[in-house]
Amino acid sequence: MPKLLIASGIFHPESGGPATYLYELLPELQALGWDVRALTYGDAPTAGYPYSLVRIPRRRLPLRLLAYARAARPWLAWADLVYIHSLDLPLLGSRRAPRVVKIVGDPGWERAIRKGWIPPTEDIDVFQTKRYGLIVNYQKANRARQVRAMDAVIVPSQYLKRMVIGWGVDEARIHVIYNALPPEHRALDLTQADARAQLELGDEPIFLTVARLTPWKGVDHLIAALARVPDARLIVAGDGDELDALRRQVAAARLASRVTFLGRVSRQQVALYMKAADYTVLYSGYEGLSHTLLESLRAGTPVIASDQGGNPEVVQHGINGLLVPYVNVEALAAALSVAVQPGKRAALAANANVGMERFDFVGMVHQTSDVLRQILA
Repeated sequence: MPKLLIASGIFHPESGGPATYLYELLPELQALGWDVRALTYGDAPTAGYPYSLVRIPRRRLPLRLLAYARAARPWLAWADLVYIHSLDLPLLGSRRAPRVVKIVGDPGWERAIRKGWIPPTEDIDVFQTKRYGLIVNYQKANRARQVRAMDAVIVPSQYLKRMVIGWGVDEARIHVIYNALPPEHRALDLTQADARAQLELGDEPIFLTVARLTPWKGVDHLIAALARVPDARLIVAGDGDELDALRRQVAAARLASRVTFLGRVSRQQVALYMKAADYTVLYSGYEGLSHTLLESLRAGTPVIASDQGGNPEVVQHGINGLLVPYVNVEALAAALSVAVQPGKRAALAANANVGMERFDFVGMVHQTSDVLRQILA
């Protein structure tokens, strides 16, 4: 039985793509014959998982790095393969086992925005080739160096594959495995009318956006576009640093009666709102491969998305949704206007399953196991 060490910075029950992905994937890998252990940061309980899990408390930076490195050392010697889900982890022990990393974004870009080293609206694609100051250029070089040192790289979209190639990684070592939703995340067995009745919503056109409220999610552009589409309503599910600014924008545009901020809501509530909405809108400047789009299409609700990142690998324009140039508020307003024309929603919803076979959970699990075994061999 091959021994697999999972090294991550976050893990269930924390929010975030890597945490959810690992929580859903690891039991399936065990069922395929992998002996799994996992190491992460955090303070939540470790009991109840079907594999060994160690969490390193998030103390001050030097202390937590040292604790992580100490915990990792014996497991690095134990492992046949190391599957890494965060860069900058102090994995300082044995290099006997091959190392595979999953890349779902550009951590250098995200850190530079979070630290205020670049504007929060800086385009991620521009960031790849633009020259900056010493500290940002170091972040770019450091993430590229770490990824080039890996034996293999897994990415969830062709878009991210192209990005990682730009970091100097050999294309032959990059494997595209699309994200997928587990079978238990089935769409609710409700009609749109039933969902609206449960949520006490009217019959006006409803756009839903589900996002962490950061500048690159484009919710401000969506609000500006909504102002040009009379009678339509926008529901925003999610919270984040931009929430107060977005509330002020809504008030200034006199859209308070047409924009609702739900804050953070449960997955079950998101599913209900997706059933009730006419469209899910994701007008972001960056997406590796969006689970939100997959969830909406599984629910039978068509989508409107920016033409950025991995979105065009999910959304087929005019078939299961609409793709809109980013940033172009006029184009977005035009797309919203087209979307509410009679019969348009029904035509797109009828094709919601087109192409979804590429995002099969069982297939994703087997592809991941096969790539890991290939590297191990």
